[in-house]
Amino acid sequence: MLTDHWPLTALRVRSPRLELRLPSEEELAEVADVAARGVHAPGARPFLTPWTDLPPAERARHVIQLHWSRLGRWTPRDWALNLVAFHEGRPIGIQDVRAVDFGVRREIVSGSWLGLDHQGRGLGTEMRVAVLHLAFAELGTVSATSLSFTDNHSSATVSRKLGYRPDGITRDVLHGEVVESLRFRLSREDWAARDHPPVTVDGLKGCEEFFGIEGP
Repeated sequence: MLTDHWPLTALRVRSPRLELRLPSEEELAEVADVAARGVHAPGARPFLTPWTDLPPAERARHVIQLHWSRLGRWTPRDWALNLVAFHEGRPIGIQDVRAVDFGVRREIVSGSWLGLDHQGRGLGTEMRVAVLHLAFAELGTVSATSLSFTDNHSSATVSRKLGYRPDGITRDVLHGEVVESLRFRLSREDWAARDHPPVTVDGLKGCEEFFGIEGP
């Protein structure tokens, strides 16, 4: 079975309204359709990689290719887990968690997008809570970081609500112009000091080496 060679396919992260997991090929196509229908208001540019500027068909293709490429490049030293978020059994967006040298640094970066039809109900916050539980409670993460453009108020609001602290800025180039991002950092201690909705994780056994850590 595929799980014998790639146990990450059995990983499930569940919160009160969501399930986060790797998708089947058909589910990957469905979440690509969600991206094609839109993930933010016209004119907004919340991502450093401007994939949402693409026409709908190319936008969907980008979601599929990025998912495949991250799985194909996976190593215990450098990994990126693209978890599809399911609400009432249907894909609504993607929550990722990424790390380099996690076995030594124990630090992750997270990012996400949510289909326009599903925004405004707290599902984006719940997605991040779920993946932070996976990181801190299950993988032994020491700190989590997140970036958002200075005008991406919704993302920054989620970070602050979850206990992230300001951690400086980064300067990058987008469409030939300098853009600034706010960097936020959440420590294990600050995460543990807050109440969170219940989250359960199944299927982690056997995945430890993929994350560069030892099993129980």
